[in-house]
Amino acid sequence: MPRSRELTRQRILDAAYLLFRSRGYARVSIGDIAAASTITKRTLYRHFDSKDVILEEVLKAQHRLALAASRTLSHFSDSTDDLVDALFADIVAWSATPRWAGSGFTRLVVELADFPGHPAHAIARKHKAMLEVHVANQLKRLNVASPAERARQIWVLAEGAMVSMLIHRDPAYVEIAADAAKELLLRERRYKRRTS
Repeated sequence: MPRSRELTRQRILDAAYLLFRSRGYARVSIGDIAAASTITKRTLYRHFDSKDVILEEVLKAQHRLALAASRTLSHFSDSTDDLVDALFADIVAWSATPRWAGSGFTRLVVELADFPGHPAHAIARKHKAMLEVHVANQLKRLNVASPAERARQIWVLAEGAMVSMLIHRDPAYVEIAADAAKELLLRERRYKRRTS
């Protein structure tokens, strides 16, 4: 792909990301994306067939960036408390960024709930499942029984904390969720000791 074509394509994706993030998917038109990219709609359509395709590419790029940026994914914890602290500290740090609006994957899937076949659903599922599997692998390494089930419970707490923070504008929900995750894992350890 020639360099100028590649730069234009990236400019479109960057502009679309900012628009989707600030306005949501439904309230952004192809014309809005073209204008924000400082190109014509005709030029935009030479790069992308539709707004759905643009969204799909934006989400794939965000998935890759999230993988690269997540401290939790590269952090190998020495204990379950350390793992929980790292995971929820990532959420606290992320939520402190300007104009934080929760997980873009979650927001888009909620916005597109009436369109179950939309590509955003599959990409969001892949992204969330990858995060869940990573936590499950760490829990397994730390000898936690039923690591996949515990990882899913921890992610439910993390997602709930993010949504509650958006509703209440109170970061204390992350601490509450982290404490609940630690209690869950502590009960698991106590049960394991009693049955051993």
